[in-house]
Amino acid sequence: MAVQTPHFTTFENAFGGDLVTPTHPQYESAIARWALNAQRRASIVAFVKHEADVVLAIKFARDNALPIAVRGGGHNSAGTSSSENGLVIDLSRYITAVRVDQEKKVIHVGGGALWRDVDHEAIKFGMATVGGTVNHVSVWSPMLHVNSLKVGPQTGVGGLILGGGFGFLTGEHGLTIDNLVQATVITADGSILTADDNENPDLFWAIRGGGSNFGVVTEFVLKLHPQRRTVFAGSLIFAPHCLEQIVSATTEWWPKAGEKEAVFHVSTVLPDGNPALALMLFYNGSESEGRTNFKAFFDIGPIMDMMREMPYEEVNTLQNVHSVPGRGRFMKGVAPRGPPHYTSIARAQALATEITKSPTPEEFRISVGFEYVPMGKVASLPRSATAYRRGATPNVLIMTMWVNDGKDSIDKAREYSNTIAEILVGKQADKEQGLGYANYDPDGAGLDTPEVRVEKSKVVFAENYPRLQEIKKRYDPKSIFNKWFPITPAS
Repeated sequence: MAVQTPHFTTFENAFGGDLVTPTHPQYESAIARWALNAQRRASIVAFVKHEADVVLAIKFARDNALPIAVRGGGHNSAGTSSSENGLVIDLSRYITAVRVDQEKKVIHVGGGALWRDVDHEAIKFGMATVGGTVNHVSVWSPMLHVNSLKVGPQTGVGGLILGGGFGFLTGEHGLTIDNLVQATVITADGSILTADDNENPDLFWAIRGGGSNFGVVTEFVLKLHPQRRTVFAGSLIFAPHCLEQIVSATTEWWPKAGEKEAVFHVSTVLPDGNPALALMLFYNGSESEGRTNFKAFFDIGPIMDMMREMPYEEVNTLQNVHSVPGRGRFMKGVAPRGPPHYTSIARAQALATEITKSPTPEEFRISVGFEYVPMGKVASLPRSATAYRRGATPNVLIMTMWVNDGKDSIDKAREYSNTIAEILVGKQADKEQGLGYANYDPDGAGLDTPEVRVEKSKVVFAENYPRLQEIKKRYDPKSIFNKWFPITPAS
């Protein structure tokens, strides 16, 4: 193990933060992740205190041929923030500061900070930026705890930003990366670089959607926008027979959806084995405005109405207490073209119900969620504007959760997810025209062979991939950062 090398003591003496190895009493908590299947047995977890620590950790890993992973919040279900027998650069303990520059209307965010802290700090000044749909990036109904996408208040900002980032404010302000004005990036050779439109603009272009392929981001600077203190949000729960009406209302609403609104709906199975439908609605305005705007959904007749006007930052906490850590999770994003189709959704719901009711030791539960966030602002920029593959198609998330971890469970989860994906988008699920939000797709990171992951990367980045290869060659020619849709450096 690397901790037995003669250089480790020198590394430890120079390191300002905390180094946790397998014999340390905090080791198990240091490698723990939201999803059981994302946990790996690292040789060293380096809780970096400052940029100099990051430089030391990169150098030590390179000198000792240790694979590197970077952890912000640790919520990617594919294990991109974990490293088997490698070194994890963990930003979550110390590099967490959040500071608003009111004059410039920007917020400085540490690479290991939480979206919760960003939301709370910005709203003090009557402002907000585009974060996730909640502060742990979950989106579903408060009563459907099996559908939580991210757990607890420990989700860092880095993964969501570097993968693109969309949320309740995307309709008004675009993707999170469209609001990123600067970043501090520590690259493979230990250089500490500022990346923005003027300094290292190629690197700035690449990290906006290119993930963690280019270095460790220790600070993000994000644009802030005026934000009203309260918004209208919450959940509606419907009986299963309302599906056709919900699909019809969504199909009518979606082409006319305004910038201030969003609708998420999910077909799932409750813990008692019964199917259910939930809508989560968001309107950046008052309750009276929101109820008028969403009248078609209220008229369907929900069996529970948990909608209300609430503080903006509270919207991003609705799911926290219902998130369940320590389960296996497989997320797959797909992008059906056009409005939702009742027949395909009904088939997907029926299959999810059947799987959940099957008496298997793994105790699988499946949900299918449709995320209708207006994407006009996102699609108004050319696809070459950033590394992120842009489009106006809403995303569908297929979430599979199970109790007992192991390769058999992952294989079954993949099979179930792929079957439902094919119901929704046909044979295009793993091609660009059917591929959903890359942050949801684990098949490109950690679960497949390197060759498969590279081929998936070409699909994820589409026509931007060749330019990313050139930038990768400049900043990380030996591909030491390769956990998330790895990019092969140009020859």
